[in-house]
Amino acid sequence: MPPPATLRIVSFLLLAMVVSVARAAEPDPLFQSNEVLTISITAPFTTLMRERPDEEELPGTASWTEADGRQVEVGVELRTRGNYRRDASTCPFAPLRLDFRGSEVDGTLFDGQDKLKLVTHCRERSSRYEQLVLREYLTYRMLNAITDISYRVRLLRITYRDTEGRRDDRETWAFLIEHKDRFARRTGLEPLEIDGTTIHALDPAYTNLTSIFHYMIGNTDFSPISAPEGTACCHNTHPFSAENGPIHSVPYDFDMSGMIDAPYAAPNPRFRLRDVRHRLYRGRCRFNEHVAASVARYQEVRDALYAIVADEPNLSSTTRRSMNSFLNSFYRTIDDPRSVERRLTGACI
Repeated sequence: MPPPATLRIVSFLLLAMVVSVARAAEPDPLFQSNEVLTISITAPFTTLMRERPDEEELPGTASWTEADGRQVEVGVELRTRGNYRRDASTCPFAPLRLDFRGSEVDGTLFDGQDKLKLVTHCRERSSRYEQLVLREYLTYRMLNAITDISYRVRLLRITYRDTEGRRDDRETWAFLIEHKDRFARRTGLEPLEIDGTTIHALDPAYTNLTSIFHYMIGNTDFSPISAPEGTACCHNTHPFSAENGPIHSVPYDFDMSGMIDAPYAAPNPRFRLRDVRHRLYRGRCRFNEHVAASVARYQEVRDALYAIVADEPNLSSTTRRSMNSFLNSFYRTIDDPRSVERRLTGACI
């Protein structure tokens, strides 16, 4: 066995590899701030939520106040999106995609934005579901703290106004997710349109880092190499690559994780987990040599992850305790080498 000093040097070099992967350019102005953006969207929400179009876009407007006090109102096209949350039996209020007209947002906070995913509150007049929006928003922010090779998000206090007059105005939480084309521009990685890939094609350090992220948040609803039949690769991850480089499968959509703990969330039956708060490591044994560096990275950002939860003033005390408790159990695992062996390196795929 190598002496401790050698192990420390190897661990440091592996960590340097992980950190080098994590560097990227500044995000667009919309995603540079963690301040809540107050915005109103006026559209035919009765029709949107009844028909749930996933291709046809319906016209609306979006309005907000710029940092210099300017009032802005622009046209926006809307449609519903997603799979599970688009089902009315799961979410009476579906997630949306907003399609901005580029010329109208020039010189505004949305400059450069086109199509943006909007994560919505799912169920009306439910404080629990509003808290779920904040939970998922903060989970994206945790991944941002771990690596820049992750989607940026922006929290909104949003008012929905129905042009058909059948729904009352509704003010609630939502958040926007960086578009993959803007992500590509920021990171220097190109999106891949592929049916699937192999473990051998993946970037080892990044894949292990994100595998431990999925373990940390209690997520098994993903695949870095494949997707359900008829959908693009990969399941709840987007593949990106630099020219002739390895693939980075970038995670998104965390509502089935234990960190979010949505009422409708359930683990995949094939994993035989009691509920989503029970973790299962789905990292690959092929990448076990990177576990030490990944664990070092999570220990390095420990305070930042807890601060993300602590500094969000809109969390309820119950939500804050729940998220902290889930982080606590993760850190108890990675702080104990025997637990790392039992639950991570010894439980790999």
